[in-house]
Amino acid sequence: MDVKQNQIRLVSTGHYAPPKILTNADLEKIVDTSDEWITTRTGIKERRIAENEANSDLATKAALAAIEKANYDIKKIDLIIVATFTPDYKSPNVANFVQAKLGLNDRPITAFDINAACTGFIYALNVAAQMLSSGNYQSALVIGSEKISKVTDYTDRNTCVLFGDGAGAVILEPTKNAKPWLFFTASRGDQDLILYVDEYVHMDGQKVYQFASKAIDSSIRLLLDFDGMKPQDLAAIIPHQANIRIIQSASKSLGLPIDHFFVDLHKYGNTSAASIAIALDEYLDLYKSEEERTLILVGFGAGLTWGAARITL
Repeated sequence: MDVKQNQIRLVSTGHYAPPKILTNADLEKIVDTSDEWITTRTGIKERRIAENEANSDLATKAALAAIEKANYDIKKIDLIIVATFTPDYKSPNVANFVQAKLGLNDRPITAFDINAACTGFIYALNVAAQMLSSGNYQSALVIGSEKISKVTDYTDRNTCVLFGDGAGAVILEPTKNAKPWLFFTASRGDQDLILYVDEYVHMDGQKVYQFASKAIDSSIRLLLDFDGMKPQDLAAIIPHQANIRIIQSASKSLGLPIDHFFVDLHKYGNTSAASIAIALDEYLDLYKSEEERTLILVGFGAGLTWGAARITL
């Protein structure tokens, strides 16, 4: 298993959550479920639903949040990567629409989407880091954005309680400073289809839990073992926000208190490729610091895909 190392600087982060909130109480009126059942099994209390907004609208608003936060010169951006499995159309990709909606159609930009399901944001960061490290690009806008409500079956109580819509974005630049970013990404073809999407999302919850628990633990350990870092040396771990029980399992296996993991899934549910990006932005807004610190972002998803990024801020 190869670990990729790059010199990358995180310039800014941002996120966008649609205003409509779908609570557990709302779902009690739609399917045979309860707030107690959902909360104890998932940790989710509410999720956001996009109305009259396309995926590309969510992605653009998250991008603008990151741009405005840093008062960033938008004309520097020459690479846009969007991680998603719920694009506006089968083609063209969401990244092209983001380019247009940001007013960047007047210059050549490399823009494309990545579909690695819930691990998509990690994959996109990895690809952006390699492209920036090549010396051919100066600024990457990386976005995780999903409108999962359009592929959610609201008669299936096992899946409809899990998912929400939203987007998160980061701006990255190459740097010569000693701030290494480490990446690990992997996949295994899911011939049993324990997690897949056709018209709707389908999932074998127990098998996904078993896969996810192992994937998170092994990905984190791999990046720590690269140079002997201890779990306690991390400022925080920001996992894919899918299920609180999966995060609790990782906490136990790594010997870390649960508060070492940043969790916001109670507010947004599982937003797939957007979840880590949204959580990263919320974490950095809540825990501001001028001191150097190291975080691990870790995810898993359909494919089956999994991976992690160890980032130095």
